[in-house]
Amino acid sequence: MRPLDLTRFQQAAAHLAASLELRLLQDLAQARGVQVFLVGGTVRELALGGASPDIDLAVSSQTLELAQDLARALDGTYVLLDEGERTARVVAGAASLDLAEFRGPDLTADLQGRDFTINALALDLAALLAGRPPELLDPLGGWADLAAGQIRMVAAKNLADDPLRLLRAYRFAASHGFTVTPETAAAIQPLAPALSRVAGERVHHELMQLLASPRAGAGLRSLDRVGLLTQIFPELADLKGVPQDGYHHLNVFDHSLETVGQLERVLAAPAAFFADLAPEVQRLAADPGRRARLKLAALFHDVGKAQVQERRLDPPRYTFYHHERVGVEIFQRAARRLRCSATQTKAVTQFITWHMRPFLLLPLFIRGELSLRALGRMVQAARGELIGGCALALADSLAGQGPQKPPTADRQVVELAEA
Repeated sequence: MRPLDLTRFQQAAAHLAASLELRLLQDLAQARGVQVFLVGGTVRELALGGASPDIDLAVSSQTLELAQDLARALDGTYVLLDEGERTARVVAGAASLDLAEFRGPDLTADLQGRDFTINALALDLAALLAGRPPELLDPLGGWADLAAGQIRMVAAKNLADDPLRLLRAYRFAASHGFTVTPETAAAIQPLAPALSRVAGERVHHELMQLLASPRAGAGLRSLDRVGLLTQIFPELADLKGVPQDGYHHLNVFDHSLETVGQLERVLAAPAAFFADLAPEVQRLAADPGRRARLKLAALFHDVGKAQVQERRLDPPRYTFYHHERVGVEIFQRAARRLRCSATQTKAVTQFITWHMRPFLLLPLFIRGELSLRALGRMVQAARGELIGGCALALADSLAGQGPQKPPTADRQVVELAEA
């Protein structure tokens, strides 16, 4: 259980509601005779002692008109999000307010139409501004689920209404360290194929948030258990069951997931693995966008192996020549489908292209025969992504623990990186 302080939550909510934007919104709402409630992620994050970058609001009626009023009053920008759903955004300076009309005749019906109980919490804005003790509106037990650290669906129908919510369950679990309840996971599994119908931009947004979290490795495994991972990335399905040589103890698919998990270990405590490079790895780890891109590269670094695998008999082993070249082509197709930015695609492509270079040079380095020229070419080929590439190489090595792997291999990868 997570200790949640209701008094501190109410104080934080009252402080937020006293902002100029919300005071002005309430005045405009009163003039129109409509009710406004703080809801969703705003209330959830306040309860957890944090803050949401956007303010989520539920409005009883006239939502688009109210949002236009507010944009004019703040000299801000009005953005129509969905005319049919009557949702809009008002941006004024650093403030961003999302207004959505009730999904039913009243607030309770609106909350019953939400995805998870932890997002079905509300606070009456008028009551907050009137100075009365704010009363948490929690008809579905969301406060208790927050305290228990669990993601529980409101209803399976609500998940089916917007299949992106299937992915969002595991994004919340990864970003908050929560657990998806068994009944919610059981409802998600048969709905998983519907995720393929969701626009790539929306999937991309949730996916990159999941990858940026410190628990993305566990999150990806959970997605795989309910059939969502290969709906997002059907390219990964071909890796399941593909065996590798004796340096590895896992097939290619499981090795890819393990590499993400090992990368998170490296990013969480760089000084436990590196010496001189540790501060640079720490700076990389502090950037959500860079660490998400690097984890995406870890997931895809061996994606080409299924297409180039050969079995040799003398000595008996599997080879995967040029799998990185094939992997780049496969990833680029996935990146286009998910509407990855040019920056994201370029970085991940570079990591996939480069990831074998340290291992190809390692035998020369161990024998003391690696020239400065060859080392320089490796650095130049990294094209500015050397630190991430070294972290990925170490994670790749740590993820392979087969019986033929020398016990000094991981240390030698680090020594090459810091040469």
